[in-house]
Amino acid sequence: MRLHPPAPLLLPKECSQSCVIDGYDIPKKSKVIVNAWAIGRDPMHWTEADKFYPERFLEGGSVQIDYKGSDFEFIPFGAGRRICPGITFGMAVVELTLAQLLFHFDWKLPNHMRPEDLDMTEVFGLTVKRNANLCLIPITYHPNLSVI
Repeated sequence: MRLHPPAPLLLPKECSQSCVIDGYDIPKKSKVIVNAWAIGRDPMHWTEADKFYPERFLEGGSVQIDYKGSDFEFIPFGAGRRICPGITFGMAVVELTLAQLLFHFDWKLPNHMRPEDLDMTEVFGLTVKRNANLCLIPITYHPNLSVI
């Protein structure tokens, strides 16, 4: 979700009071749109910002992420008091679904395609998606029961 947020530009918000952000005066009642795509790729917050590197979140063998603080690099879920109330449920569902798919199937690319041949370019719009959909062939995994 960091590299490919479902909505790269968050819904517009209206400023309830005048403020200054990075030297810019934002008058009261201004419409503000947050660029979640740019936040997720900001090199001030992420080393190798354009690289998919999930191991960056592992520290000492466990995941160390503070979603509930004011770390706005996790903006797809919100932050602070206005954090998404379903974040825990959403993360658990994604994790469980992915774990089940990886446990029950081996995966291969069609027609002897190699991973290097995948088209990873993005198409921008209201949402961000890949130029070509990923097509995988699931192969049912049957563990060798004689090993037990």
